[in-house]
Amino acid sequence: MEDLWVAVLWGMKIWLYLIISLIMVPAMFGFSLGISETYMTILIKTLEWATLKLQKEKADEQTLKTSASNGLIQREDGSMEKELEELRRSRPKPPVGGDFTLSDCFYFSRKGIESIVEDEVTQRFSSEELVSWNLLTRTNNDFEYISLKLTLVYGLGIFVRYCILAPLRITLACIGLTWLVIGTSAVGFLPNSSVKYWLSEWVHVMCYRICARGLSAAIRYHNRENKPKKGGICVANHTTPIDIVILCNDGCYAMVGQVHGGLMGIVQRAMVRSCPHVWFERAEMKDRHLVTKRLKDHVNDKTKLPILIFPEGTCVNNTSVMMFKKGSFEIGATIYPVAIKYDPKFGDAFWNSSKYSMVSYLLRMMTSWALVCNVWYLPAMHQQEGEDAVQFANRVKSAIAHQGGLVDLQWDGGLKRAKVKETFREQQQKKYSNMVVGDESSNSD
Repeated sequence: MEDLWVAVLWGMKIWLYLIISLIMVPAMFGFSLGISETYMTILIKTLEWATLKLQKEKADEQTLKTSASNGLIQREDGSMEKELEELRRSRPKPPVGGDFTLSDCFYFSRKGIESIVEDEVTQRFSSEELVSWNLLTRTNNDFEYISLKLTLVYGLGIFVRYCILAPLRITLACIGLTWLVIGTSAVGFLPNSSVKYWLSEWVHVMCYRICARGLSAAIRYHNRENKPKKGGICVANHTTPIDIVILCNDGCYAMVGQVHGGLMGIVQRAMVRSCPHVWFERAEMKDRHLVTKRLKDHVNDKTKLPILIFPEGTCVNNTSVMMFKKGSFEIGATIYPVAIKYDPKFGDAFWNSSKYSMVSYLLRMMTSWALVCNVWYLPAMHQQEGEDAVQFANRVKSAIAHQGGLVDLQWDGGLKRAKVKETFREQQQKKYSNMVVGDESSNSD
């Protein structure tokens, strides 16, 4: 029995030595030994082979040629006025007075049926469907036997993901979080100086890089000359809590959020000792003036790190960008937009918080193939003269959606758990009423 324990201890030592020497040390200093690149090359070739095999075995079935993110319904981008004008084209418009025709009913009937079959909101809170299977059961719930080779590769993939990758990734995640707590706490005891700030940034980035390696993250950053600078606000689209790891892997940011208890609270208290993160108590979060004041105080100090904010306020499934809350755009600071787009072929990065807990979600990510994404740094944007916070937020949102190849939606992400506000319905009714009664001031040109 003693020999068995000795062998187990030796195995654990070798395991840790390999992790430290081959993964952690390269991650700490921002270089790679090529192991991740080799793994990704093998993975891509395997998935391509599986796709060709599926197409060959199911050649009689119609191949899905468009991404599922486009949906079942092809919607037009025109406004209510333009679409109603198309319906009324065959009917001459009265010379004076209002404008009403029975054909208007077809427009509202079509919109209603489209919303019943596939609305634009709820589908953004379900996992993005794939064009081809990526050998994960969670992306092919109707899995059936196709061929012996494909089944063997699928079984081998389960063994690799759960017996090799999962233990490795869990180990790296635990080490990264432990080092983050210990490192930031130690730096926090130093007096305020440039050395302390440099060490704080280095510790944060180092630990985030270790955690990124723990997810087999393959991140490609574009336009690094536009990276957020101190005294500004970095805003990005939000797919997963891992967005923080992805962005902080390339630089350090000041976080904004609510104070938590438990393990998350321990991490928050350790981080704020070395870096001026902005944490709020639950009661303070409801005080918009207090939140705005603290954010203004932070950005006015040009020596502090840029604030990282996700204005959507909820996670969206990597296909679109939903309405940005205007709070961070009322401060008057320089906005640095960032677009993040994940490749769903290697794993679903979207966190459906209404379906999975945080622990369950992280376990799903650690048993996926990899986390592959592109990050685009957009040029800094400023609020223009005569532009209010809502218009500024929409302009930034449109730029992020365009760069990331995402659908630009005006819907509030809060509809994930709430109903449509009566004011929105009244707005649509008022718009149509103005068209009928002939209010020329509300008609489009």
